[in-house]
Amino acid sequence: MKFHKTAASAAVILALAATAACGGKSGSAGDKPKDQTDEKALPTYEVAKKVDVDSPVLKRAQKRGKLVIGAKADQPYLGFQDQSNKKYSGFDIEIAKMVAADLGFSPKQIQWKTVDSGARETAVGKGDVDLMIGTYTINDERKKQIDFAGPYFHAGASLLVRKDEKELKGPETVKGKKVCSIVGSTPLQVIKQPKYGAKVTELSKYSECVSQVLDGQVDAVTTDDAILMGYAAQNKGKLKVVGKPFSDEPYGVGLKKGDKELQKAVADALKAHQDNGDYKKAYDATLGLSGSKFKQPPEITEK
Repeated sequence: MKFHKTAASAAVILALAATAACGGKSGSAGDKPKDQTDEKALPTYEVAKKVDVDSPVLKRAQKRGKLVIGAKADQPYLGFQDQSNKKYSGFDIEIAKMVAADLGFSPKQIQWKTVDSGARETAVGKGDVDLMIGTYTINDERKKQIDFAGPYFHAGASLLVRKDEKELKGPETVKGKKVCSIVGSTPLQVIKQPKYGAKVTELSKYSECVSQVLDGQVDAVTTDDAILMGYAAQNKGKLKVVGKPFSDEPYGVGLKKGDKELQKAVADALKAHQDNGDYKKAYDATLGLSGSKFKQPPEITEK
């Protein structure tokens, strides 16, 4: 693949950001929105005391005094790491704090670890992270390797295009067009189907895909609508989300396969914070700021 000079420059910038980030990889595409999180509107989560769950993963975390949570670092309003202060923010980050609190860990006792989509099952399976919370779609293929608690949110694949794009209006219009997505994502598998006829570019991070659509190297980015809404808000006047969602992406919390007690404890935590209103408050203060409309959370079935 040939890259223009502008793309090469963008790649260098992204590489530098990746080197500096927690977990080794991070990135951004476009300007950081000033209103990505309404800090004053965020709920606080009471930390449970003397949590007794018969989970090998949790017992190790309790012994080390830290809960290691895998997250995304380049998804505005969902999982984003500010490179100026290394702080993580977004809806998934709040979901993680809710769960951690019910497991007995305060925000200061969370060790965040940035994990790219293609490495999530490996990170969970090897124990590099205790939980993986980062726009993680529950599907049967992944459930062969790990377990999930959830779902806590439903998204669907859409398209992100330049603001002046006229031809692309949905998946039925991508034939012959260059569409970017990332390795290990479910939207990548969807858009690669022959019926769409897209020329697919596979990269490791969505921020890299966004840089390429901004540079004109690709025509569109496809992933979950919630993620794309964040990038569109981050690049106001430059990008837009088009078409109706054309896949079902139920987000769950990834955890070690066979750890049923931890799976139940996480599911119970998700349900408790949905019921007490924390979930909606967190949504409104993070993802809701991107323009994504609030939807009632789905019924939790994986527990």
